Amino acid sequence: MSAPERIPPRSVSTAELLAEGELKVRGRIREASNAALYCTVSHDGQEAFCIYKPVAGERPLWDFPDGTLAQREVAAYEVSEATGWGLVPTTVLRDGPYGEGMCQLWVEGQPDVELLALVDGEEPEAGWKAIGFAEVGEGRTALLVHADDERLRRLAVLDAVINNADRKGGHLLPADEGRLYGIDHGVTFNTENKLRTLLWGWAGEPLTADATEALGAVKDGLMPGGALATRLAELITPAELDATRARVDAMLTSGKHPEPSGEWPAIPWPPV
Repeated sequence: MSAPERIPPRSVSTAELLAEGELKVRGRIREASNAALYCTVSHDGQEAFCIYKPVAGERPLWDFPDGTLAQREVAAYEVSEATGWGLVPTTVLRDGPYGEGMCQLWVEGQPDVELLALVDGEEPEAGWKAIGFAEVGEGRTALLVHADDERLRRLAVLDAVINNADRKGGHLLPADEGRLYGIDHGVTFNTENKLRTLLWGWAGEPLTADATEALGAVKDGLMPGGALATRLAELITPAELDATRARVDAMLTSGKHPEPSGEWPAIPWPPV
């Protein structure tokens, strides 16, 4: 009797792997302010590294009383996908060893890619955009700048849509093949304007045609009954969903990147 033919494992999508795979905790990321566990996830012969953030490990936030950080992280991924830009690593909501939480594909960053810098002088050099002045000790100030990079510009648009209240330098992950990802989107989608980011270099400038097209796709998805609206309704409140629609409409109407409101600290601290 001949041996049975070996059937190769079927191809599993990243989302399916994260949502249905077996999670095994390998360690904890101690720098995180909430519980963030480094894990492997395996399913149908495929395996990947991921980050699992259980809801049980979240610290309550007085100014984000509704929903969970995990839900908002997934909502940010869904909006990123709707733009067509793929700026957020694949993120799902699932059960895990410590209960329901966010599970996100681990992305290995490239530390040699310089996106932020402190420089002397009043104006940035070519290829850089000014953020603002920062104290660097002994009464000395330096100009904080970010790269004039189209990938960052896309991320600035996404942050404006999701109302990101904490876009720090450490949340930017340059990756292989020229990709750039944003992570840590737990403090997003507030109904009040809380945009706080390092990516102010394009504030007040006209949106690119690329951004206008992406915002149009998000607007279509947010129409009542639209795929994005239906998905976000499972993750954020009706008021937060309406506020997201309003932010998209405002950007499309103005045709410009938003500017700091003055009602909320514009730059996160520490910036990294």
